[in-house]
Amino acid sequence: MYAVVDTGGKQYKVRKGEVFRVEKLPGEVGAPVAFDKVLMVSDGQEVQVGQPVLDGMAVEGHIVEQGKAKKILVFKYKRRKRYRRKQGHRQPYTAVKIDRIGAPGAEEEADTTVQEAASGKTETPPEASPAAAETAPERSAPEDRGEGAAAGPGTDPAAESRPEEPRPEEPRPDESPSDEPQPAEKKETE
Repeated sequence: MYAVVDTGGKQYKVRKGEVFRVEKLPGEVGAPVAFDKVLMVSDGQEVQVGQPVLDGMAVEGHIVEQGKAKKILVFKYKRRKRYRRKQGHRQPYTAVKIDRIGAPGAEEEADTTVQEAASGKTETPPEASPAAAETAPERSAPEDRGEGAAAGPGTDPAAESRPEEPRPEEPRPDESPSDEPQPAEKKETE
């Protein structure tokens, strides 16, 4: 399950348990954070898209770290004017770990999946069942052609219907095969 949230003028794709950096948020390490501007939520089968945000949906987490990013240099320069200004900058950020994605006050999804697994209501995907393996067509092993490389003549069925490409012409006898420029012919004046 993942969600797209909007915070600090930017959009972030987040998953449960993921740690990501956002623009500086107020609060100490360990303080809870809730993102209520949820633009999209997907649980694997169903996708909910807000216009522009989803009502009644929130992403909750807690602050893991308050810090500053790597230093960047701001260098102003004007040629031939002896104008140079050098300044450093470290952007403050807040690292947040996502605890829950869903409606505020709703139960955890993980709890419901654990209860379903305990009760035996889990379904096996059709690819994993033995019956599906018997009915599925067998795939031949891929030949070792390399990434995007052609295997050679005769392996492309569409190539049989295409005419052969013409070979490059050989140089004419009056033309020189060298790359050197030929002297211009002199015109006779009458």
